[in-house]
This record gives sequence, C-alpha cells and structure tokens, in this order.
Amino acid sequence: MSLHIPTIADVHAAVPLIRPHFSPAPLIRSYALEQALKLPPHRQVWIKDYGWTPSGSFKLMGALNWMAHHAEEVGTRPVAAHSSGNFASGISYAGMRFGKRVIVVMPDTAPQIKFERTKSFGAEVRTYNIARDHETGERDKLTREIAEVENAVQASPYDDPYVIAGNGVGGLEIIEDLQRMGRSVSHFLCPVSGGGLMAGHALAIADGFPTAEIIGVEPAEADDFRQSLAAGHRVRLDRPSSICDGLLSYDVGQHNWPILKQLVRKSLAISDTTIRQAMRWLYDQHGLRAEPSGTITIAAALSHAAELSEGNGDIVLVLSGRNVDEEAFRRWITL
Repeated sequence: MSLHIPTIADVHAAVPLIRPHFSPAPLIRSYALEQALKLPPHRQVWIKDYGWTPSGSFKLMGALNWMAHHAEEVGTRPVAAHSSGNFASGISYAGMRFGKRVIVVMPDTAPQIKFERTKSFGAEVRTYNIARDHETGERDKLTREIAEVENAVQASPYDDPYVIAGNGVGGLEIIEDLQRMGRSVSHFLCPVSGGGLMAGHALAIADGFPTAEIIGVEPAEADDFRQSLAAGHRVRLDRPSSICDGLLSYDVGQHNWPILKQLVRKSLAISDTTIRQAMRWLYDQHGLRAEPSGTITIAAALSHAAELSEGNGDIVLVLSGRNVDEEAFRRWITL
C-alpha cells in the first residue's frame, strides 16, 4: 500500500478545520537573542511559542486535523493513541472538542503536568514501563490491544498525513505574520523527534520562504534523524536518551521521512547540559518556564551549534511546548 505523503495543499486545507478550536500561538520577537547572537540591526529573531495553546504544546494542531478527518469513522467508538505526553493532551483536547472518548497510553515517567492536562480534557490514561519498552514493546502492544479489544480507532502522534498537515498550520501562521511585516527568513530551527512537527512546518516554510535554511534540532543521545540524513535512510535507535522526554521517538515516521529528506538540509545534536543552560537563559531573559524539548532550538542558537551569522533574513525558532513540572524545572536550571 502506497503512503499518502502530505503536500502544502493539505496544510492549507487543514486551516479551516483547526482554526475554530483555538487561537494561533504567538510569534514573539526576542531582542535578547538578537543581542546574544550579535546580529546586525536589520536581522531579527522570532520565537514561535506553542506553550500558549490550550494543551501547552503544538500537538493539538495535528490532533485536531486528525480528529476532523476521522470523526465520522470514529462515531461512538473510542480513539486510542500512545504519547510521551504532549500528543496525549492534544488528542484529548481534540476529543473534547469533537465529543469523542479518548484513551491514551503514556510512559509511567511522564511529567505530572502532562498527566493532569490530558485528564483535564476528559481522556482516560493508561501507563507503561518506559525503562523496559525497548525490550518488550509494551507501549505499542498496549495501544494495539485497546484498538482490538475496545474497538478503538488508533491515532499516531506523528506518523500520519493529517497530523503532519495539521502541524503545518503553525508554519503558515509564521509565514503570514512575517510576510505581513515585510520580513524574510534565512534560518528556521525546529525540534525533530518522530518528525510530525518538522515535516508540517518544513512544507509551509519551504513554500513561503523558499531560500530559508531549514534546520532540525535533536538531543545528542536521541539523534536518529541526524543519523538518518547521513545514512540516506531511516535509522532506528534502540534506547534514545535525554531530559527531552518529548524527543525520544525511536525513529522518524514513514510519512515524515520523504518530506524531511527533501526539505531539511541538516540536523544538530545538542547535549542535555546545553539544553539546561538554555532553559535557564530563557527563564532569566523572557520569564518563560519551558520544557527541555521546547527549549532545544534556543540551545542550538545560543551554543552556536547552528551557524546563523550568514544570510540577511530573520531567524525563526520553534518553542514546541512548555509542559514541565516545577520541581524538575528548578532542578534542571540549577547549573
């Protein structure tokens, strides 16, 4: 069976399906980052902050588009999905908006805020032992079991054309905001895990700003996409590891890979220490308490892992989410 790889037309088609359910996440200019990067006055830095969405991350965009396309098929059946936490709250929010029952499978170590936010929208949560999942495949087994035993419709958190296209709506928002101000983009930095966020945004950014360099950012011990680019095919990691709980997928999705391979030139591997430093910087400079996964692009910029001095356009960084427990956040920013 051939895969349906989404296009920019699919991203545009998702806009009217998503927009009634929440307001766009803000695109915020970071004067502090411009100063830290020593940019000339004509270049600006922008942060697309998905922490402002109802679910606290970007994940509800893809979830809403998926739900809009599957609502009739779902009918009175439940929806089943696995998630490290942010897609859990995203699909739970979508279920609430469409009046559907949602069951999510989450790791037992997920941040408490992700459990609470997911349950607040009405989803049922079941947990698995993430420490042994690489041996047992417990996460996927449990999700399939829910689909089979409870006749649920299974949703992928990232490897799905509707999820990719829905996520891309955020990219269209970036383009609309910057083009309205007469700005151009030289560099676009976005986290990569399963690839649903980056694939959707890459489709939009490549269409709106064709000369922009699109750069992925991953944890150093979970850089399957970077390795995949080097190998020319999808590389699977047995045990990805990082404080970035939202960036620990084993590999990028089948639907995502063709888009990423075509549009993303490189991916940067960033250490947990560097991410912690960026979390502290973002908190001190902007008052934002962001999760490690969300802060990784800021870490890439501040550490100069990304060479951003070349070019005349603006720099856009995706802050993918801000769902982090207070105790863990305080521990991580204490360097």
